[in-house]
Amino acid sequence: MPTDKSKKGAGEIAPAKGKLGIMIPGMGAVATTFVAGVEAVRKGISSPIGSLTQMGTIRLGKRTEGRSPKIKDFVPLAGLNDLVFTGWDIFEDDMYAAAGKAGVLDRSLLEQVKPFLSTIKPRKAVFDKNYVKKLDGPNVKKGKNKMELAEQVRDDIRDFKKSSGADRLVMIWCGSTETFIEASAAHKTVEALEKAMHANDGNIAPSMIYAYAALKEGVPFANGAPNLTVDIPAMHALSKQMEAPICGKDYKTGQTLIKTILAPGFKARMIGLNGWFSTNILGNRDGEVLEDPGSFKTKEESKLSVLEHILQPELYPELYGNIFHKVRINYYPPRGDNKEGWDNIDIFGWLGYPMQIKVDFLCRDSILAAPLVLDLVLLLDLAKRSPALRGIGIQEWLSFYFKSPMTAEGLYPEHDLFIQSMKLKNTMRHLMGEDMITHLGLEYYD
Repeated sequence: MPTDKSKKGAGEIAPAKGKLGIMIPGMGAVATTFVAGVEAVRKGISSPIGSLTQMGTIRLGKRTEGRSPKIKDFVPLAGLNDLVFTGWDIFEDDMYAAAGKAGVLDRSLLEQVKPFLSTIKPRKAVFDKNYVKKLDGPNVKKGKNKMELAEQVRDDIRDFKKSSGADRLVMIWCGSTETFIEASAAHKTVEALEKAMHANDGNIAPSMIYAYAALKEGVPFANGAPNLTVDIPAMHALSKQMEAPICGKDYKTGQTLIKTILAPGFKARMIGLNGWFSTNILGNRDGEVLEDPGSFKTKEESKLSVLEHILQPELYPELYGNIFHKVRINYYPPRGDNKEGWDNIDIFGWLGYPMQIKVDFLCRDSILAAPLVLDLVLLLDLAKRSPALRGIGIQEWLSFYFKSPMTAEGLYPEHDLFIQSMKLKNTMRHLMGEDMITHLGLEYYD
């Protein structure tokens, strides 16, 4: 029988009425692929493959009940027809021109969505070449300090809400990977952050200026890059204070997606691991940016942390206590957005006998990222409308989408894709007053 929702306070989530405005710093390959894809789905040209919110189902109750609605029919999400878009970029190309240069989508598809994409023109970006050394462009904001730049972004947010008629807003970072920054005193409190912004402190990267502006306007923020951005105490506090949910970081797309599928399987079967060598070749703007050692270090930290957290070497020293894990990323322009990830995995089994697995993943980074962007903006908007979620800050239940999931201080991140999936769906069940699913199943045999 369906659960009595009245006992659990379900139904408190505000309805998804009116338009949802999506604001995107960085109108490159990922952003244009996402927006073009949404428009293609709206026009009936294609399907939203890879999007859990659009195509996924969720089991409710016992297996014998046969209740598995689509997620979009179960939780109150914004509809695709209600989405409106804006963005910021250092280049002046509208989304149609930017998508053409990104080279992800076929020209025939782009032509069908050209009228819509051409209307989305970039606002002047907050940009500093010190943080992304391989890029430069003319469409950049000017201000005497970083706080003034944040105020300009806040003006943009208010202007977009008014001009688009959006009822609610979400901001999602689709910009480049910034150079590596460690958390410092400037990041500890909201007051310290604001002081550092007024002082033009080098520890305040452009992505933090966008995030600060969004949170001060009460707008949820998702971080799709491995940048520090909102993963600092000051942003956690501001997120709670303004009831603007945050999540991140770094979209889980190609090689890391494969790692979070394979590694839990090795651990589940107690198969040992000696080494995992990963190399990538890619030729898009992301690859060019990652040529810079500072930006590469930010990405490397994100990619390397996955195995350690999944395999828990402190619990299984004999199996995982001495792993050699190496990640390489190489910029190779002929490949464009079609990345190739090679993995050599040295495993060992019964009595220590060695075995190997080779993976060659010819993936399309932006094709894998676009549905994640869609899900994240819809689910962050859901969190903002939910009394149970909007004031807690970090939305750890969205870990499923990220390489380096954010967590509360002192809590290790959960990287296992299958645990993340269960966490995601159980949170939805919880919000809607349905019972958690544990997969125990003994009741079928009583």
